[in-house]
Amino acid sequence: MAEKPAGKAPAGGKAPSGGKAPAKGKSYQIYKLYDAKGGQLKRLRKSCPKCGSGHFLGEHKNRLSCGACHYTEFVKK
Repeated sequence: MAEKPAGKAPAGGKAPSGGKAPAKGKSYQIYKLYDAKGGQLKRLRKSCPKCGSGHFLGEHKNRLSCGACHYTEFVKK
């Protein structure tokens, strides 16, 4: 029986998984992005002009930013 050639083990002792695992315990709170009154839905945040209406801009201290395409609008106060 032929033996395997000796090689280096990957760092950490595990084989690479090929991607990131989803964050545990983190859920989307989509009910905070809409306001439902009288059978109508109103969006509470601005949508990304590049990605379309399905992507909301995140509100930060001095800017609005898209998590998908990294589009950023700076807010003057």
